[in-house]
Amino acid sequence: MEFDSHINDVVVAAVTLVNAVTPGMRGGRELFTPVGAELAAAVNDTLRTGTRWAMHPLSDEAARRMAGWMGRLRAVVEHVEHGRVDDACIELNQVLRDSQAVPTLSRHDGEPWHLHFHRPDADEVEGWVAGMATGLAVVLGNPDIERLGVCNASRCDRIYVDTSRNGTRRFCSTTCQNRVKAAAFRARRSAGE
Repeated sequence: MEFDSHINDVVVAAVTLVNAVTPGMRGGRELFTPVGAELAAAVNDTLRTGTRWAMHPLSDEAARRMAGWMGRLRAVVEHVEHGRVDDACIELNQVLRDSQAVPTLSRHDGEPWHLHFHRPDADEVEGWVAGMATGLAVVLGNPDIERLGVCNASRCDRIYVDTSRNGTRRFCSTTCQNRVKAAAFRARRSAGE
């Protein structure tokens, strides 16, 4: 399902960035939050490859602040995953307030008027977070809220947003999906022997 191309872009960027900078598990391996220059590289690479917007590289300090915000957005998705939609909405409302998200029509760089979700004077971190939080708010306020969740593979807690047409995605990646399918196949084969 496509919410709207801009919303899709900021939600996918949020999910990708949360997965890149928050600790947990991916495919059975423990993940740690990168630090210093590694964190800045992870944030900048994710934002640069995950979106179509031009951006200035974030400093180590800005990347550290961004990672803190991503921890809060991860908590929102975890609430959704566990059926605590009220808690997810309360937490996301607080992120929207703290990032000072505000719809603003903007025109720059030769583009026509378009909608931003941050104050015109927001720094880049708050600008990104306000946009990501607003995108997640659109998902939470939508009947298709179940398209947001935590990977169903064992020993993986990365998050996903399902923008597919059929809405059946339940894994953070094809790798995790294939791991689960292979394990189920082995279990069926073993039970048949």
